[in-house]
Amino acid sequence: MKKTVVQEPDHYMKRLQRHHDELRWLYMELYGNDSMFAELCDRMGEFYRERKQELKNSDIIRESHPGWYKKNDMLGMMFYIDNFAGNMKGVESKLDYIEQCNVNYIHLMPFLDTPEGRSDGGYAVSDFRKVQEKLGTMEDLESLTAACHKKGVNVCMDFVMNHTSEEHEWAKKARQGDGEYMSRYFFFNNANEPARYEATVPQVFPTTAPGNFTWLPDAGHYVMTTFYPYQWDLNYKNPRVFNEMMYNFLYLANRGIDIIRIDAVPYIWKELNTSCRNLLQVHTIVRMMRMISEIVCPGVLLLGEVVMEPEKVVPYFGTVEKPECHMLYNVTTMATTWHTVATRDVSLLKRQLDIVNVLPKDYVFLNYLRCHDDIGWGLDYATLLTKGIGERSHKQYLNDYFLGNSGGSNSRGELYNADPVTGDARFCGTTASMCGVEKAGFEQDEAAMEKAIKLDIMLHAYMFMQSGIPVLYSGDEIGQVNDYTYKKNPNKAADSRYIHRGAMNWKKADKIQDADTVEGKIFRGLAQLEQIRKREKVFVSCADTWTIETWDPSVLCIGRYFEGEKLIGLFNFSEHDKTAWVHETDGDYRDLVSGNIMKPIGINIPAFGFYYLKKNQPEK
Repeated sequence: MKKTVVQEPDHYMKRLQRHHDELRWLYMELYGNDSMFAELCDRMGEFYRERKQELKNSDIIRESHPGWYKKNDMLGMMFYIDNFAGNMKGVESKLDYIEQCNVNYIHLMPFLDTPEGRSDGGYAVSDFRKVQEKLGTMEDLESLTAACHKKGVNVCMDFVMNHTSEEHEWAKKARQGDGEYMSRYFFFNNANEPARYEATVPQVFPTTAPGNFTWLPDAGHYVMTTFYPYQWDLNYKNPRVFNEMMYNFLYLANRGIDIIRIDAVPYIWKELNTSCRNLLQVHTIVRMMRMISEIVCPGVLLLGEVVMEPEKVVPYFGTVEKPECHMLYNVTTMATTWHTVATRDVSLLKRQLDIVNVLPKDYVFLNYLRCHDDIGWGLDYATLLTKGIGERSHKQYLNDYFLGNSGGSNSRGELYNADPVTGDARFCGTTASMCGVEKAGFEQDEAAMEKAIKLDIMLHAYMFMQSGIPVLYSGDEIGQVNDYTYKKNPNKAADSRYIHRGAMNWKKADKIQDADTVEGKIFRGLAQLEQIRKREKVFVSCADTWTIETWDPSVLCIGRYFEGEKLIGLFNFSEHDKTAWVHETDGDYRDLVSGNIMKPIGINIPAFGFYYLKKNQPEK
């Protein structure tokens, strides 16, 4: 069969003309350098010409359907390549399983070249154009993305643009005293300037990596290292840094990547006498990235990693006229969800959802229960304080609860980055372990296991009701529990986040067809929810979404409405049966899970139970 090739009426020039003036204006505002801007434009043209025809065809289709990623069939899964299937070829061999999970968007956790033992989980990149040898090659990546595209699966990767590894070529030359490369970082030959920064810049890891600078005795200089001493912050005041990083960005996009996750976005611009967070220049840079992407590879989405409350996250969407990121993480809602599990009180979560629900429908959030990182308890403590709940005492309670030490908890996990001075700490654990699957399995308690499975599935059902794109962490679909073997690995032992980054247990995955196993129950429960979400158009991202009062502190109710269809979701966060006193008197509803007809007025909900109630449509 002859391959169809889309004829191009010079799409590139049309896109360039559409964005050129704004791109140049922003670039000159930051850098005032005509020759560097001209170089950027020339290189953009080269990357476009190098882009494969299949990717250009996809770009054209997506450009004509800009809401392609906002549909109700999008479901993500994130995983480390080595933990999931050994290497990239292994992932390619598991695409049938990924398809079986109803997943059409995979986030490959950091896979670019990093130094062994000083990688921060892959976020200290030493070469932006080389895959870690144990994971494969760039050719393997292109083979994987091509195979994914044939199955309708989108591929996401991390683009670490705030810093490089100290083993990066630039860093090595800077360390040797090469001024050209020193200017790509923040180097100071005395402690005065670093001290001025330290006066206003918060510390990210005060216990494990205190301070924002590292002294290099061999170079006789301090270098800015916001995260870890082996991660050197890039100086985006230097146009060479911006240009070269954009070339890396486009190189990776041309390998077939569909979604590029910009790591640590708020940190990328540094300014003395500020917090070096969320500065206006950051938005200028992200806006330029968006335009560069829309000119060269418009089928590629930008996902911003902004771990902050909604009012600080939202600006990274930009505006409707001048957009920045296509998607952002719904971080605060994730943390508030686990607060709700521990307190059985949905009021704070309801308030959080109300804030998100009034945002413009163009904004797309990624929703998740757990990810590769720890849970930081960044809650709305101002609201909690009105109920007499203090920040320090509540963080202590939450950590004690999820450690399994209080509140009738069945959770298991470990603290991360605990600070004995402030009492602050973050938490690590898989979804299943935090729901009680690990404890129930260890104690061989069948009744406790049933409760744990119900809680696990209910939380996923609630997550699917939120506006945006749900993302699973690999292993959650089979109820995989904490992996304590990381403590035996000297490169991982000091980082408790590896407790929920365990290798995929394929022997357990083989049990998904057995409805009597834990794996089968969770997998089938999630599969049913996934099919419902894919089938019902009311789950699209742009649907109207709101919360409904239930008059029970443990029961959350979410409504969704789209094109004449209405759905009500009810979720019991308590281990006791509850009654939701909702008063939706506009007719009969059918539970999409059981098929039962119900009137949503006073609804009895079993412990850790939920309902997806869809309003019956009048017969035409």
